[in-house]
Amino acid sequence: MGSSRYELGIASANQQFQISNYQFPDPMNLLGIGYDVHRLVRGRKLILGGVDIPHDTGLDGHSDADALCHAIADAALGAIGERDIGFHFPNSDESIRGISSLDILRRVSLILAGQHARVLNVDSTIIAEAPKMAPHIAAMRENIAAALGLPARRVGVKATTNETLGFAGRGEGIAALAITNVEQNDPPISAQYIVA
Repeated sequence: MGSSRYELGIASANQQFQISNYQFPDPMNLLGIGYDVHRLVRGRKLILGGVDIPHDTGLDGHSDADALCHAIADAALGAIGERDIGFHFPNSDESIRGISSLDILRRVSLILAGQHARVLNVDSTIIAEAPKMAPHIAAMRENIAAALGLPARRVGVKATTNETLGFAGRGEGIAALAITNVEQNDPPISAQYIVA
């Protein structure tokens, strides 16, 4: 025999009570790290943090080869367990040849949003023997912050040399390291998983 309207009403009320009293988990704070390196070659612009820096060589790559933005993008993706930018933006995709890496950061923000996540802050370091980065760091911070939807005070950009050691010290390439703090909320849970 089927349930009566009264019994169905009680069951519905119990479900609503359990849902309204369910304690949704607090957002998770996640960390991600990223690293990128590009070779310096003649005939290319040197772009870091979205800033076109005057120099006699530039970074080689499928995109604008902005190693700083790439490291930050990988850090953000890694924080939520996603594949790296080589997977999401492969160098076999001709439609994104020459793409601005600030645009890559914007797209990465959308990937995070699709998983209920957002970047809270960034810290990063550029490793380059030349040119001097100090005059350009403020603009880099502003560009990266705008691409990620953050205030500039939440974006750290530092620069150091490699004391003439290795490929960076010989001026053969530029590397960047980044760490991101990402907040992620669990997706909404349907009633069937809440009600016993």
